[in-house]
Amino acid sequence: MAVVEEKGFASGREDYTQDGTVDLKGYEMIERMAYYAIASNLVQYLTKKLHEGTVKSSNNVTNWSGTVWIMPAAGAYIADAYLGRYWTFVIASAIYLLGMCLLTLAVSLPALRPPPCAPGIADKDCQRASSFQVGIFFFALYIIAAGTGGTKPNISTMGADQFDEFEPKERSQKLSFYNWWVFNILIGTITAQTLLVYIQDKVGFGLGYGIPTIGLAVSVLVFLLGTPLYRHRLPSGSPLTRMVQVLVAAMRKWKVHVPHDLNELHELSMEEFYAGKGRSRICHSSSLSFLDKAAVKTGQTSPWMLCTVTQVEETKQMMKMIPILITTCIPSTIIAQTTTLFIRQGTTLDRNMGPHFEIPPACLIAFVNIFMLTSVVIYDRLFVPAIRRYTKNSRGISLLQRLGIGLVLHVIIMLTACFVERKRLSVAREKHLLGAQDTIPLTIFILLPQFALTGIADTFVDVAKLEFFYDQAPEAMKSLGTSYFTTTISIGNFLNSFLLSTVSDLTLRHGHKGWILDNLNVSHLDYYYAFLAVLSSTNLLCFVVVAKLYVYNDDVTQTKMELGMNHASSKGNTGISLSSPQPDDKS
Repeated sequence: MAVVEEKGFASGREDYTQDGTVDLKGYEMIERMAYYAIASNLVQYLTKKLHEGTVKSSNNVTNWSGTVWIMPAAGAYIADAYLGRYWTFVIASAIYLLGMCLLTLAVSLPALRPPPCAPGIADKDCQRASSFQVGIFFFALYIIAAGTGGTKPNISTMGADQFDEFEPKERSQKLSFYNWWVFNILIGTITAQTLLVYIQDKVGFGLGYGIPTIGLAVSVLVFLLGTPLYRHRLPSGSPLTRMVQVLVAAMRKWKVHVPHDLNELHELSMEEFYAGKGRSRICHSSSLSFLDKAAVKTGQTSPWMLCTVTQVEETKQMMKMIPILITTCIPSTIIAQTTTLFIRQGTTLDRNMGPHFEIPPACLIAFVNIFMLTSVVIYDRLFVPAIRRYTKNSRGISLLQRLGIGLVLHVIIMLTACFVERKRLSVAREKHLLGAQDTIPLTIFILLPQFALTGIADTFVDVAKLEFFYDQAPEAMKSLGTSYFTTTISIGNFLNSFLLSTVSDLTLRHGHKGWILDNLNVSHLDYYYAFLAVLSSTNLLCFVVVAKLYVYNDDVTQTKMELGMNHASSKGNTGISLSSPQPDDKS
């Protein structure tokens, strides 16, 4: 495979890298702290500082979030095809850091932000930001989005790459890797959603963004210092090109019959595979059999007419995950409410905790991650060992079963949010508190159940989604597989913008007051939440059907181990490099 080195070179120790994910987890924790320092309170900055309305501010948040999460698809492509995961990550980190610096300046320098609104003046009557100020702010945000494109799909994949599947101990550790990867993410996220959000609300956004900017710079430096310890995988060519070649070849040979003897299909020898760049040979499977036509020999050797069985199987593995990708987008639409409408609800409620402390509305998002943090530990340490005795599954339950449980919880979340909002609106009507600035005499913690349930649901959905798309992607397309996870989040956020705008426009027609207004005390968010509950229920049914039809990939670890041993005995070495990657190696 020529992709990693298993032994060290400095001290002669075996298993030199051991669990090389420690430094990578540290970076991810700080990076998530930086991201959520922005995302958690962005709707508040847009409404209170840039004076945008409910729908516009919410859509700007989800459009930016959607861009943040779609860019990893491009980053994964660049990593797999050209630069490799390491160099793609390093370059993208520099872009990310540049965006954070510019954003900190945009909210700190008086020339780059509008003047504060005078006390007692409604947001709609405040001085608007100039086009230049708005442009600089969003330019910085989208530079950060570009940076995440190269960091997000590659850092988690590099972390998983540090485990050697040929070593039983490391292979066992890898089964819980993503649980603890998410655990470290949650530490950074909770810090952002409590301490940094409070600083932004009470001190200023300049300091609230400046702290994570400094932390990000330090974490990138620490990552670079650990370079000699990492296992580096070489890029293996454009995965998208290989997939398109299979599709084109299969369509051009649609009249050709696949031979009964599968050995007649085109495949490279083991030696030819080892001469390639980091790819493993994959045995034929019966799924998506139409694509097998791409490997039928017809006398033409063009890569657009003849593909190897392995290339066909790689394409099959990526394509058969697409229905799962589609049915896991709606959960991201539900989660988008926690950084938009749920926070806007919080601004209308009593936020006092004692006579001298007022909780920032965005701090409630921390409860999502606090409950997720707790749930991840309980799931990994208690639930999995207990259920494993009955299922004999090393993960306790399958990844798709875990996803299904999370989707059920998402329906419950929106029903809960609907009932809570109905209670808030009923109190507003009873007390005649229908003004945009009126505070409803209900504690902000009435919103706690919907935030807490979201955290528990994320334990099942987000962790399983990330692990599923990495685990089921072929060896040479792991970064692209991980980008499937981020793509679901992106589509979910863009879908939220579309639904919010569409529902807002449709419900304002024919003289109706509308469901989603700038004044939430006369809006009907309860109707909108009920609509999302119905949408989630429909999606759940579609997921059940798709999951029933999905066939997991065969475990090829033993095959790879045998091939590796045979190759090692014939060649004397693996041609693997642990040392710092060089630019000409594209790793």
